[in-house]
Amino acid sequence: MGASTTRTERANGTATAKPQTDHRGAGRAEDADESDRGSEAEPLRAARRPSIWFEIVLVLVFYAVYSAIRNAVPEQRVQALNNADWVWRTEHLLGIAVEDTINHAADSVTWLILTMNYYYATLHFVVTVVVLAWLYHSHPGRYAATRLVVFATTAIALLGYYLFPLAPPRLMRGDEFIDTVQVHQTWGSMASGNLADMSNQYAAMPSMHIGWSVWCGITIAALAKPLWVRVLGALYPLVTLTVIVCTANHFWLDAVGGVICLAFGFALSWGWYGGVAYRLPRLAATPAPA
Repeated sequence: MGASTTRTERANGTATAKPQTDHRGAGRAEDADESDRGSEAEPLRAARRPSIWFEIVLVLVFYAVYSAIRNAVPEQRVQALNNADWVWRTEHLLGIAVEDTINHAADSVTWLILTMNYYYATLHFVVTVVVLAWLYHSHPGRYAATRLVVFATTAIALLGYYLFPLAPPRLMRGDEFIDTVQVHQTWGSMASGNLADMSNQYAAMPSMHIGWSVWCGITIAALAKPLWVRVLGALYPLVTLTVIVCTANHFWLDAVGGVICLAFGFALSWGWYGGVAYRLPRLAATPAPA
């Protein structure tokens, strides 16, 4: 009798447990359908949406600190000019020293070089901020990891400014290059003219115009949905490279330095978050207020 009762209870227990198992299975299927939202059972550092005000303050403070450190690095004018001569000789050995020809050709078309001067002075900041804002709004689960790439890239660039002061082509000895901002009196640039004293003029290696623009281009191409937006993202760093050379603000090798710094940023983000930033869950729950 007891054994029979036990078998009955076990049977009932099994019958009762089965719907729970099915329920859990349904839950797992639902979780799979909403994988972009992440998993509470397997938390990811990136799967959080930071406070918008915290992010605004963080970005502003970071850029202020970066600018202060960059401008506090001793300019070392003589060393920077010597390094520029070395880079120029190296590019001649590599057969890529054509920046002077490109610079003179662009300067001969006034409307083109004026557009490039304003591009150089403004879009470097504007596009980067816009992409960060877009990430925060549309890809909050990936925002922190991609933001870390920018921060790490920019931080490592400071070592380059300190260890390898470099004059841009427009400030080299001789008259091989044209300082297009000074010649055309372009408004808004801190590279030449009356605003030059507010910025370290001998911090050309690596180029953060390239480091940031390549980050923007990769981010847009990887995460945007419309094809035309992805195409614009891919073109943006190429246009930026053209601009920095035409305006004689950087050598080709400065751009290479910017890409190397960006690779460091991606590597650090990958190591910290355990994966490629763009493959993290897209959505993330807003943290509850403290």
